Amino acid sequence: MRFPALSSALLIVLLLAACGSPAPRSGTSAGTIAQPLAISEKGNEVALYALGLIDTGYRFGGKNPEAGLDCSGMVSYIYGQAISLKVKGSAADIARTSRPIEPELLRPGDLVFFNTRSRPFSHVGIYLGDSRFVHAPATSGRVRIDRLNDRYYAQRFEAARTFFD
Repeated sequence: MRFPALSSALLIVLLLAACGSPAPRSGTSAGTIAQPLAISEKGNEVALYALGLIDTGYRFGGKNPEAGLDCSGMVSYIYGQAISLKVKGSAADIARTSRPIEPELLRPGDLVFFNTRSRPFSHVGIYLGDSRFVHAPATSGRVRIDRLNDRYYAQRFEAARTFFD
């Protein structure tokens, strides 16, 4: 069982959600202010589950932690396990089936998309709060947490999307 890891992960999610800050880019039109959305219970479940997969090995096309995960496989696995929502396909497929939101409206469990391979929506991660997200980058070989305002990701950020109300 992973109870110590889960309790530590829960504490991290709660702390990140409590001190969340806006994402790095604003997509609102001039003169309008985006209204914050209520915290999503399902989103918190997704974020908590994602934290439990930190340090899981990377594998291109991987769809479960035992074999290794790629970014879209990680998202599909987490959404399926945490909230029984079937999310399938590549990062671009997931982007097409999720609802766009303004980056400053990101909540834990929402999705962040990047152009990391010179093609739109080539990478996806799960937002945790406080500009942090969990993802499975090929470069590190492990599921890890990074920040949206890190230079590499800030330059490649494309969109924020959600499956929640």
